[in-house]
Amino acid sequence: MLAGSLVAVLVVLPFGLAQDLGVPLSWRKFNNTRPLSERVTISQDAINAITPQLNTAIGEFNGIGYWQSGNVWTAMANQDRFTGTTVNKAQVVNNLNLVFGLRQNYDQFGFNDDALWWAQAAIAGYRAYKDNNLLSHAVAVWNHVSNFVVTPAQAASGQNPNKSFQLVGQCDGLTMAGGVFWRPTSDDQSINSITTGLYITTSALLAEITGDSKYTNAAIASAQWIQNHNINTDHIVLDTVNGHDCSRSPSTWLFTYNSGKYIEGLSVLADVTNNSQWRSLMVTIVAAAVKSSAWQGTDGIITEGASTTENNDGVGFKAIFIRGLCEAFARNPSNQDLRILLHSYVDVQYNALLDLAANGDTYSANWHGPKQDFTTWGQLAALDVLGGAIIANT
Repeated sequence: MLAGSLVAVLVVLPFGLAQDLGVPLSWRKFNNTRPLSERVTISQDAINAITPQLNTAIGEFNGIGYWQSGNVWTAMANQDRFTGTTVNKAQVVNNLNLVFGLRQNYDQFGFNDDALWWAQAAIAGYRAYKDNNLLSHAVAVWNHVSNFVVTPAQAASGQNPNKSFQLVGQCDGLTMAGGVFWRPTSDDQSINSITTGLYITTSALLAEITGDSKYTNAAIASAQWIQNHNINTDHIVLDTVNGHDCSRSPSTWLFTYNSGKYIEGLSVLADVTNNSQWRSLMVTIVAAAVKSSAWQGTDGIITEGASTTENNDGVGFKAIFIRGLCEAFARNPSNQDLRILLHSYVDVQYNALLDLAANGDTYSANWHGPKQDFTTWGQLAALDVLGGAIIANT
């Protein structure tokens, strides 16, 4: 398998270009020989090290933000799904139910992406445990956020009933239908990739679980929005487009999680629709994102969100990126070139964590090291890498 990773592989893109799926030889330690049992133990031990930070009154973790806390539950549910166990089930199910009871539609501060992060945790819980109550939480959030998705009729009329400003129907000659507003407040004009990407993934997973075409159609429309409006010429997903005047966030706003969540959503959507265009686009984004100089050097180790003294959102971004890559790995068993690239990239991060950033069972947010005392945000960032290594080396 390793030898195959050294061969440059070219894929023809829909843009008429070719994308290299080869593994760069400059990447640091892009394979590992740890047996499955050891990888499972390492990952569960990291989960056990973060759970003492749980505030049992609100279902969140001390030291990290609301959206990041939701992603701890996702990582814990995924651990059980990857290993076929229920070690974390009671905590995951009980706390997701608790928070849904405390926060209507999982929305704490008026952000659609916050609600969707927690909906994703609920779906992760459903995938692991088949708990229908968690599935109902995700459906409730989807129904809520769907009120802030631009429909074709709204794009044509320039009106969303929940927004107080004139919508722009097209940007650069392409419809704005499918874009998801970041915030439900009437005056917020931002449509961004992370909220739209979360909506794609939630919709596609609900389509896969329920077979209901309304979820499939919603995922397609939002996937088309990102495809049409928010991918740069290097095939990296951009951040924000203004739904009133088409103005954009700076082109330098390049964050791992925008590409990572789109990769995840496209991976599920490709399976749901059996449409090769979404798989092809996913491969294009993967091949660009894992080699982007925006968030890593030639060694391949992610440098984003490396704060050792205080939490920041970027710490959580890179965890989402790895999660998306692992979903793509799991859903594409026949594409060996893609899987070699993905497992190699995950292993680069995995080995960096274990070799450079580990202090026993806890990890620095700086994956280049040095090791440091426990921080909740550093532990959060590590969970998806440690869990991902369970499946990305199969």
